[in-house]
Amino acid sequence: QVQLAESGGGLVQAGNSLSLSCQISGHTFRAYAWAWFRQAPGKEREFVAGISRTGLVTHYADSVKGRFGMSKDGVNDIISLSMNRLKVEDTAVYYCAAGVLETNTVRRRVDEYVYWGQGTQVIVSS
Repeated sequence: QVQLAESGGGLVQAGNSLSLSCQISGHTFRAYAWAWFRQAPGKEREFVAGISRTGLVTHYADSVKGRFGMSKDGVNDIISLSMNRLKVEDTAVYYCAAGVLETNTVRRRVDEYVYWGQGTQVIVSS
């Protein structure tokens, strides 16, 4: 059983930056691919960024490409999402997720991921 715990959310003004972290515990960190999803009120959960098991492949949603960066720390078992030039439309609850995927694969579908954190709220004000 993998446990994921997100932190770092909060209220920020548009144009500013915020970093999210996801602490992993309970299983082998390198066995999984990782992703960040988000869900805004009244909307479906959507893919934001993902990183492969090896860490060699990262994918980003078009809406965040060039502004967000995802990384993983294999020493401390932490997945991070740095968010720059935030927009009001980035407001959502952000979730980290773990999936059992092929070595250098990143998937964008919610049902490809089996473990989820509780989420952390990000609010971007205008």
